[in-house]
Amino acid sequence: MVLPNAQAQGASALITAHSPEAGAPPPAWPSLPQAAKGAPNVLLIMTDDVGFGGSSTFGGAVPTPAFDSLAKSGARYNQFNTTALCSPTRAALLTGRNPHMVGMGEVTNNSTSYPGYTSIIPKSAATVAQLLRAGGYSTAMFGKAHITPDWEQSPVGPFDRWPTGLGFEYFYGFLNADADQFVPAMIRNTTPVDPGTGRTDYILDEDLANDAIGWIDQKESLAPDKPFFVYYAPGAAHTPHQAPKEWLEKFRGKYDGGWDRLREEIFARQKKMGIIPADAKLTPRPQAIPAWDGLSVDQKRLYARHMEAYAATLAFSDHQIGRVIQHLKDTGQYENTLIIYIQGDNGASAEGSLDGLLYEQSWLARTPEPMELKMANIDKIGTRDLYAHMPAPWAWAMNSPFQWYKQVASHFGGTRNGLVMSWPGHIQQGSAVRSQFHFVSDIMPTILDAAKVTPPAEFEGVKQQRIDGISMAYTFTQPKAPPHRTEQVMEMLMNFGIYKDGWFAGSTPARHAWETGKVINLTADQRKWELYNVAKDYSEANDLAAKEPQRLAAMQDLFWKRAAENQILPIHNSIAGFGMEGRPSLAEGRTEFLYRSRVRRVGLNTAPPIVNRSFTIEADITVPAYGGTGAIIAQGGKYSGYSFAMVEGRLIFGHNAVPPHVSVVRSTEALTPGKHHVVVDFQYDGGGNGKGGVATISADGKQMAQGRIVQTMPRWLSHTEGLDVGADTTSPVLPDYQSPAEFTGKISQVKIHLK
Repeated sequence: MVLPNAQAQGASALITAHSPEAGAPPPAWPSLPQAAKGAPNVLLIMTDDVGFGGSSTFGGAVPTPAFDSLAKSGARYNQFNTTALCSPTRAALLTGRNPHMVGMGEVTNNSTSYPGYTSIIPKSAATVAQLLRAGGYSTAMFGKAHITPDWEQSPVGPFDRWPTGLGFEYFYGFLNADADQFVPAMIRNTTPVDPGTGRTDYILDEDLANDAIGWIDQKESLAPDKPFFVYYAPGAAHTPHQAPKEWLEKFRGKYDGGWDRLREEIFARQKKMGIIPADAKLTPRPQAIPAWDGLSVDQKRLYARHMEAYAATLAFSDHQIGRVIQHLKDTGQYENTLIIYIQGDNGASAEGSLDGLLYEQSWLARTPEPMELKMANIDKIGTRDLYAHMPAPWAWAMNSPFQWYKQVASHFGGTRNGLVMSWPGHIQQGSAVRSQFHFVSDIMPTILDAAKVTPPAEFEGVKQQRIDGISMAYTFTQPKAPPHRTEQVMEMLMNFGIYKDGWFAGSTPARHAWETGKVINLTADQRKWELYNVAKDYSEANDLAAKEPQRLAAMQDLFWKRAAENQILPIHNSIAGFGMEGRPSLAEGRTEFLYRSRVRRVGLNTAPPIVNRSFTIEADITVPAYGGTGAIIAQGGKYSGYSFAMVEGRLIFGHNAVPPHVSVVRSTEALTPGKHHVVVDFQYDGGGNGKGGVATISADGKQMAQGRIVQTMPRWLSHTEGLDVGADTTSPVLPDYQSPAEFTGKISQVKIHLK
């Protein structure tokens, strides 16, 4: 465009004011991040709830050929430690910091207001994914996250602590502790998806492998010069223990000898393979765990079936991991890929109680499962019909040769996990077992070392806190090098301890993992301590606390000093509710909830808190001419939850308090086509948690049905499936319909009033 007075001003004036000057340097595009020359791809794998003696690679009871093969081409580590619990391990893994230093001193489900336990990863602790992305990598995550605060897990975010906000350009997985292998509640980036709903040919671990392979191929096609960082975290072998039928059949009868014999066999193999020192001792069976030979015939049948399901779950997951690794070989990417495979995020889990569980939700709801119920469902263990968890003694067996299990940070049974690293040309093939003491926070600096990425003092405008991890790269070429890590402080669920120069001092656990409701009357200062010379006593078999009181006192003093420095104090019982007052929630303080449109997967901390109280649900709906069907509002799924729905024009309301405790009130009269105001009024009995009540269904002021809800969920209505309006996605709360149960009519609004 030429201005009207251009001639008066002169052409040169126009050019000088609005055009590049003659002889000026050409403009430059902002530079794109470039990875260092020769930077490797990185595949970081972490499984779930697998003890040190779980996999065949470390002498264990379950064949894991992919893990075995990787060990032959790389290196095993037999003194690698995690935090003893899911979320803290994963936070330390990704940030390179001690878990309490990034607010993850507990699982996100039980976070508290104390600084070390909020579940809020600060921006001063940039993750390895964020730093690699800034360093020129493509980044993706598949599987279990469990690092996002509960109150941020909603369709409105915020999303900065979801995986896509923590450095992963792509995420396909689940946000919470576990997921059904057959009908998981999944997230793609930040959008809820239900890949298994309505299908009989679906299983999660296979889907994760397919998606990871597809993403790697896409990245290679579109950006072949960029290395990738893939964090692959399947939910196996956390509950639910589920696997395809043919994989369950592979393990029939394999564990009929029981947990005592299995633990001894694992121990013998560990010695024969050189996984543990020749002079290591097998710690004895604790008094709380019964001897296998003293069990009844039915108990042995039931418990062995649970172990078969666990083994099938882990073996199938390893098979899928093997597919991803094989794909890297087939496409010529394996040779330049650092693979870090951590078998478990803590020790094997004893949370299944001494008898095992048909449903994890029974443990969460404190609902007993009678032996008759268990035996009646024995053939369903491992299938899509149950959310099973193995009995605790199997966890003890697979944590061989150590004491204790998941949750216990004061003993290696809770923290010691098998680790294999492989990087052709950089780690000697099949080289010696590495015995340097290391912690999960050491993985992040190891990856940065390999990628030649220097952690910045400031990231995205925020000053960064210290990285607690120590690179393990020195072990790649020096298998027998002295350990660079000489100290590590630990605490989890009031179990605490410290490692220092070959010694470990820790508290004696005050309860077993399955005793979550047990009151602990002792304060942290009153707890008994144990002392082990782990440089000579690998399995912590010989407690030296009484023989070396001065050394113990020095270790205790060091622990309290490091605990104060690392936001571990105060040590408190989060399970009992300490520090949870005022916990953030989008539902906090509200008694009225109004939904004017259909919503999906509203998280537990954002949905109306209807447990242990009376409430009313009102909805304005339009029934179509062909009759209405589907959920008006539902929260949860087939293992626990509630639903107000319509089946062939008839209103129903039900509460699922973990099968078989499912109560449904059904109207017999169908609503006519057109607009209706429908209501369910639930009057809670009171007198404690998880009690029943009376549900009254009405339409347009007319009572349609009334009946008793015998039992309700006392807590955690559903930690895996959320609240839906206008559907019941993922899996159905009630047996009267199938998911996604989209309501076929129109919903003008749904209102919940809490009394």
